[in-house]
Amino acid sequence: PDGKWSFTTRRKTGLAKNGTLCMVRRISDPFVSFTDLKKRSMKIAILKERRPHETRVAATPETVKKLKALGAEEIVIEAGAGTAAAYTDDAYAEAGATIVPDAAAAVAAADIVFKIQRPMSAAEGIDEISLLRTGQTLMSPLGALNNRELVEALATRGVTSFALELIPRITRAQSMDILSSQANLAGYKAVLAAANNFGRIFPQMMTPGGTLAPARAFIMGVGVAGLQAIATARRLGAIVTATDVRPATKEQVQSLGAKFVAVEDEEFKAAETSGGYAKEMSAEYRDKQAALVAEHIAKQDIVITTALILGRKAPVLVSEDMVKTMKPGSVIVDMAVEQGGNCPLSEFGKTVERHGVKIVGPSNLPAELATDASALFARNLLNFITPMVDKETRALKINLDDDVVKGTLVTRDGQIVHPSLSQN
Repeated sequence: PDGKWSFTTRRKTGLAKNGTLCMVRRISDPFVSFTDLKKRSMKIAILKERRPHETRVAATPETVKKLKALGAEEIVIEAGAGTAAAYTDDAYAEAGATIVPDAAAAVAAADIVFKIQRPMSAAEGIDEISLLRTGQTLMSPLGALNNRELVEALATRGVTSFALELIPRITRAQSMDILSSQANLAGYKAVLAAANNFGRIFPQMMTPGGTLAPARAFIMGVGVAGLQAIATARRLGAIVTATDVRPATKEQVQSLGAKFVAVEDEEFKAAETSGGYAKEMSAEYRDKQAALVAEHIAKQDIVITTALILGRKAPVLVSEDMVKTMKPGSVIVDMAVEQGGNCPLSEFGKTVERHGVKIVGPSNLPAELATDASALFARNLLNFITPMVDKETRALKINLDDDVVKGTLVTRDGQIVHPSLSQN
């Protein structure tokens, strides 16, 4: 048996192309012989990430062992895929993985491909999309709402693709949520980036030479990244304030010992979606909030912006006029710079100085903590695929009625199937 398909709509038995007697269903869909079915199981490829500034890897030796226990027949890892994250080829091999020399060999051997970043196209310098073939399954962040051409290319190639950034915010999906796990680390690292660029210390310090006043840090956007930034800045000894348009965040901010700053009117009370995301606010509200923030920001030493709207350009929170009012030597870390930035003066991947203020535009904060970021991402991915594995056949079995599947499945059978994309 070589795994080739046999088709029928009339007979209950028949011959596969290689002459093997097989049982077939009375439907027009392809089905493999029972002999072949027993041999079918998951083969998973892990590729080395090639996008600039990326050091993470989509599996660790720990998750390789667990994927094997889950039913994966083979885990194929491109040589050097985990080196930048301190996971060696030897460690993967000891965990049961097969090391292959390049991405082409890894993808050719696999049914399922795991990635940290969306596949690159020929226009981006390295054509990873062309390595994928019909029938393969891709599990990766895709930026699907902003990358229509990529989605169309995956559909054209017949790839079944899951966009991991679209995992719904429901209780049972928390352990799969790559955005939260990576944002948590990013919020921590953003505060350290601010501290490294700030010419003073964060805590109050009493010395024989006099007392040094504590730094004042203002966190704009209180999602997972913002909450971790608040906690980290507090641990370093700063006086912390924070703002967000969602009313539920007020209590969270206060529970961490920070002060909440916002215009709390009727629009503010209804500013959160059922999925937990911030709604885009009206121009009137934005003007009122901007006036409050402008007054507050002039007194701050550190400003960390984290505000993102899924599938949209990042909102501007800190205008150039606000930057001009800040004290010389102050620092802004714009965590939303990759999606246009919360400050129009920030530049992706650069630290610039404008009006006496340092503005940091980090390229990839989680990748600066590659070992831990990879470990969390890999566990998220393990938790994502586990419910899709049939316990009897130990093969991938996608339940199209599952809420997590419906939320993340983007392409299937040559079609774009995600409701947010298929109607465009």
